[in-house]
Amino acid sequence: MTGSMAMMVFLLISKYTLLYAVVLMLVALGGMFSERSGVINIALEGIMVIGGLVGVIVSASLMNHVNPYISMILSILASALSGLIYSSLLAFASINLRANQTIGGTALNILATAIAMVVAKRFNGSQSAKIDYNNSAYLINIKTSEGTLTINVFLILGIVLLILSYVVLYKTRLGLRLRACGEHPQAADSVGINVHKMRYIGVLVSGLLGGIGGFAYIIPAVSNWNFEYGVTGMGFLALAVMIFGQWKPFRIFFAAVLFSIFKSIANIYDSIDFLKDLGLNKEMYNMLPFIVSMIVLTLTSKKSRAPKAEGIPYDKGMR
Repeated sequence: MTGSMAMMVFLLISKYTLLYAVVLMLVALGGMFSERSGVINIALEGIMVIGGLVGVIVSASLMNHVNPYISMILSILASALSGLIYSSLLAFASINLRANQTIGGTALNILATAIAMVVAKRFNGSQSAKIDYNNSAYLINIKTSEGTLTINVFLILGIVLLILSYVVLYKTRLGLRLRACGEHPQAADSVGINVHKMRYIGVLVSGLLGGIGGFAYIIPAVSNWNFEYGVTGMGFLALAVMIFGQWKPFRIFFAAVLFSIFKSIANIYDSIDFLKDLGLNKEMYNMLPFIVSMIVLTLTSKKSRAPKAEGIPYDKGMR
């Protein structure tokens, strides 16, 4: 492989790795907040779908009517708000009704794709669930001597939210209370912390970040999206990133980068001679991050230390 070819491959890998890493990191950070408060959030996939759907619809609706950068800001806010609202269904079922959190999250995942298909078809006025939009405002092109590296605004937003997540979780009273509710809610309640309120905050923050993550996965990569595919399993992959990252912000970031490298191979394998010569199709390469996630989680599961009270509904009478 020549130097110029190697540089081109590096740029391609960097492009897709950055794209996927930001998405996985944002969604995994959302799951971290929820589980740190004591609520298992299996619904990340569904939250991503709803956030992506609303963000795309707002972006497509405003495409020719307002400044592209104003449209971008409003679309990101809409995706965050829709993810927050959708996650409130999980919060209500898990916290108020004390329903099984895994079953509730699974139901929300199934419901989200169905909602997305119906709404997308109604938005199009046809039987197609594919929505077209303009994503140029979200992309930043950086010229190098060997080519152009394209990044998106979500990379900048993701770095800001990563730092903010660390500060909130470890440097604020809110973060301390949130972690206490996920580790020992009875002790937290005994010193006056409202466990239900903290868990609501954790789940809603999870929805906010998950909604942005869903939008970040869809809009920078292509100029149209078919919502029959949901978000192609990225929410479940983000769960693996969260677990491998040990529910800690910066570990989650590095886990997201690792998984994204394997995810990006499916997009650039035909540009790498030795991968192309293997004769495998794109679907096989698309399976790589999920295979890697199973292997990694199998090897590291014994060392994983989840919040002690996650998945256990809090009952004041058990104090």
